[in-house]
Amino acid sequence: MSRTLFDGEIWVHYGQLYVESGGKHLDLQESFADQRNGLLGAAERGGLFLITGLHTGDVGFTVELHEQAPPVDDTWEEVVEASYQPLGDVALVCWGGEGSWPLDLDGTEYRARYSAVRMDEADDLDTRVDEEPLVDRYLLQFWPAPPAPDRILKQSSEIAAYWHSTVEG
Repeated sequence: MSRTLFDGEIWVHYGQLYVESGGKHLDLQESFADQRNGLLGAAERGGLFLITGLHTGDVGFTVELHEQAPPVDDTWEEVVEASYQPLGDVALVCWGGEGSWPLDLDGTEYRARYSAVRMDEADDLDTRVDEEPLVDRYLLQFWPAPPAPDRILKQSSEIAAYWHSTVEG
C-alpha cells in the first residue's frame, strides 16, 4: 500500500529542492559529505538535499509513502537511495523558502529513493518558462527501514554522473 504526499509541479532554483524538518536549513557540502551519490544529500540529520537537472523553473514532482520498499521502476533514468529520519514536522521546500508543502512523515527511520528522468535535457534547457512543457520529472519515495549507506541504483545522464563525481564518498 502506498500514499501520495505531493504530486504536481514545483519551482526549483539553482537546481535544488529540500526536505526539511525541525527548522533545519541545509548546506550543499554538509548534505553530501561522505556519500556515494550526488543527487540525494542525506548526511545532515533531519534533511534531504535534492538536485535537479533544471536550473530554474517548474519540474514535475511526486512524493510517496510506502509500507515497504517498492520495486524499482525501470522507466526512471536515475535512481538513488539514502536513509532519512525526520526531526519534527517535515516539509518539501523550494530554494530560499519560496514555497513549502507539508509531508505527512513521522519520526520513523525511513529509506528514501529519489528517481529522475530527462535530467540532461533539463540541464541543457537551464531555465523553463511557464508556457514551455515540463522537461524533467522526479519521484521521491519513503518507506520504514533501518539506516543503511546511500547508494546509486541507476545512473544514465551526464549531469547525474557529474553530481555523483563531486561527492567525497
